[in-house]
Amino acid sequence: MEPAIKVTVRRDTRSVPVGPTGIGGEFPITVQSMTTEYTYEIDKTVKQINDLADAGCELVRVTVPTPKDTAALKEILAQSPIPVIADVHFQYKRALAAIEAGVPKIRLNPGNINDRKQVEEVIAACKANGVAIRVGVNEGSIVERKDLNLRAHEKEENLLKLMMEKLDEYINIFHDNNFDNLVLAAKCTDAARCIILNRMISQEYNYPLHLGVTHSGTVETGAIRSAAAIGTLLAEGIGDTVRISLAGDPVKEVETAWEILNSLYLRPRTKPELIACPTCGRVEVDLFEMVDEVKAAVAEIDYPVKIAVMGCIVNGPGEAEGSDVGISAGKSKVMIYRDGQVVETVPTEQGVECMLKHVKEFIADDKARKAKEESELVEAN
Repeated sequence: MEPAIKVTVRRDTRSVPVGPTGIGGEFPITVQSMTTEYTYEIDKTVKQINDLADAGCELVRVTVPTPKDTAALKEILAQSPIPVIADVHFQYKRALAAIEAGVPKIRLNPGNINDRKQVEEVIAACKANGVAIRVGVNEGSIVERKDLNLRAHEKEENLLKLMMEKLDEYINIFHDNNFDNLVLAAKCTDAARCIILNRMISQEYNYPLHLGVTHSGTVETGAIRSAAAIGTLLAEGIGDTVRISLAGDPVKEVETAWEILNSLYLRPRTKPELIACPTCGRVEVDLFEMVDEVKAAVAEIDYPVKIAVMGCIVNGPGEAEGSDVGISAGKSKVMIYRDGQVVETVPTEQGVECMLKHVKEFIADDKARKAKEESELVEAN
């Protein structure tokens, strides 16, 4: 289900190819993540990339701090189902080795690779091989921030200015070398600061923007902080690729990113959408257990069906009616809704099984309907 009007209109940016896909321009907002295994451990890295791709990751970044990491890239690239980006810090030769291995994109940090001759050598290699570059500025790697011996509010203002200046200086090197296959990023640990900084960048440049809140925290807190910053920017039309940074399983990063994009209707859902009431004293069933059962039951379904699990007579019927398939639970029985109509009333213990049956039937009917509409459209043309 999508709204009749668009939630937001994305700003126009350059289009930057990254292997068979790309960032910015007409490309959809892409979801990316980063592996946590040692890159030189090829089998572990490839397994994690496959897990991320299965979860919906479209671009994946691997770190390459040592020669044995870049030596592993050719094999990783050969096995990866999605484009692999080399994350380069401190040692520009790792960038050159990654480019030689065949990566379609690298990440450079102005805070730790700032020798102009070295940067220009990397630019030349990228130009020769059609490789894109992300210029990623992090507040933690801006060395000059240590010199900000100021009061808190002054330090805050000056840090934003300093990060913007560092980005400007670095981009000028690329401009001088006629290289515009760029993606920009400026990440902070603070959600509000991240919003302000990316607004500033979007007003000055039309390069695509990589959005993220760096060092955002645990899966729980990091997801909230990331949603606050990234969701705000995306709702304003700012942002072309998203990475959620969490201290946990990177698959959770991908799931969180998709939920943000789906919630703003910036990418269509490909999996079930589950909504549920928070419960109150009116609920007469163990709704939390029922929600967990439904979630597990539909986990392997790859189809955008909206499912409601509701537990009382106040909002239950209305929410269930507004879903593709829904449950409205009473004390000992549940009503199963489909397309806004009650189709069955069954004992509570049979509710999830009955709901799953109707979910499968709804999907089959919906696929048939879409196929028929497509066939009629082809015939009409």
